[in-house]
Amino acid sequence: MLVDISERKQAETHQSVLLNELNHRVKNTLQMMQQLLDSAARRIGTPDAQRVLDEASRRIAAMAAAQRVLYGTTNATQFKCDEFLSSVCRTVQETLPSNTKVVCERSSGELPNDAAMPLALILNELLTNAAKHGTKGNIPSIIRAGLSSNADHFELSIEDDGPGFDLDAVRQQSSGLRLVEGLARQLGGQLHVTRHPSRCVIEFARRYS
Repeated sequence: MLVDISERKQAETHQSVLLNELNHRVKNTLQMMQQLLDSAARRIGTPDAQRVLDEASRRIAAMAAAQRVLYGTTNATQFKCDEFLSSVCRTVQETLPSNTKVVCERSSGELPNDAAMPLALILNELLTNAAKHGTKGNIPSIIRAGLSSNADHFELSIEDDGPGFDLDAVRQQSSGLRLVEGLARQLGGQLHVTRHPSRCVIEFARRYS
């Protein structure tokens, strides 16, 4: 029995070391990719090309924020929703106009690690979209972000004080929203949009966890 316990502890320690090494390499790779994109964006004068590079850089930054949560956790399979939401929102906040503030609502539950990157990309797109279309000139704007769980599903929500939009009407014009819908399907969920208040919600079943 003592031998079995010792072997199990050694296996767990070895797994933890490998996980930390993997997370460290992924973190460094994401940082290098972001630096390369930032450098390219500074050299390119074409507005459309610069916009594409900026979008890619923001997406990688959101993924890096999610990776920092995974790298810092002692759980090899799951991450805490509140730590994840706070980390990604802080990172996206740095790219938004100074009159826009992201407020993280209280979050609960845990999710499997493979949900982190899709959710980080979704958060980046929805927060950026809310900052772009939910603000009114120089008037300070607040975007509320939440990630909660109940008995049968998780819910990621982004709400702002703007007029909202009709998803069917703008879907084909927005590559970002198409990306969000594709990532939502990857999670086994779906994007829902409401107006008054302007709110985007991704619901996905707990069976994913």
